[in-house]
Amino acid sequence: MHNAFALIIVDVQNDFCPGGSLAVPDGDAVVPVLNRYIDLFHRLGAPVFSSRDWHPAVTAHFRDFGGIWPVHCIQHSDGARFHGGLQLPAEAIVLSKGMDPSRDDYSAFQAMTEQGEPLTAALEKRGITRIYVGGLATDYCVKETVLEGLHYGLSVTLLEDAVRGVDLAPGDSNKAIEQMVAAGAARATYAQVESNLAP
Repeated sequence: MHNAFALIIVDVQNDFCPGGSLAVPDGDAVVPVLNRYIDLFHRLGAPVFSSRDWHPAVTAHFRDFGGIWPVHCIQHSDGARFHGGLQLPAEAIVLSKGMDPSRDDYSAFQAMTEQGEPLTAALEKRGITRIYVGGLATDYCVKETVLEGLHYGLSVTLLEDAVRGVDLAPGDSNKAIEQMVAAGAARATYAQVESNLAP
């Protein structure tokens, strides 16, 4: 049943790519890989969700106001735009998070569609029980999205060829992957996903 699975792309935004204010090392390397996944899921008629940080200018998430992060992904700024090379289909569902200035939102499950619908409701409405997750960054928003998806009882696959990490401490990304797998996530690369999903 093709509509039982979906692709979730986490935060592939300019500020998280080289040259951005909170650049993930080699972050833009996920773009061509994710484009292959987008093409595959689009051909199979499966939904593509794309989350983004969408912060107000003043938020406790930022270092200037008590948080740990430099200013990034301010609503409507160039840094908040999706990477220019990311080939999202017209019908991709955009999810925005980090809009509440009093909260740190990492997981795409804390995001809303443009109609104000939470991701859980958007998935449930479409009968989706399996999600495939890639994007930025492995050790923060990707990890939290995967863990929360598992918490909600979904089958979750980490697209390990389509993620990159911050690694504030050396090895953080590898630890994050171990944590996701220990919690029940599968891990796969494009060739495995294609052979599993394509008829």
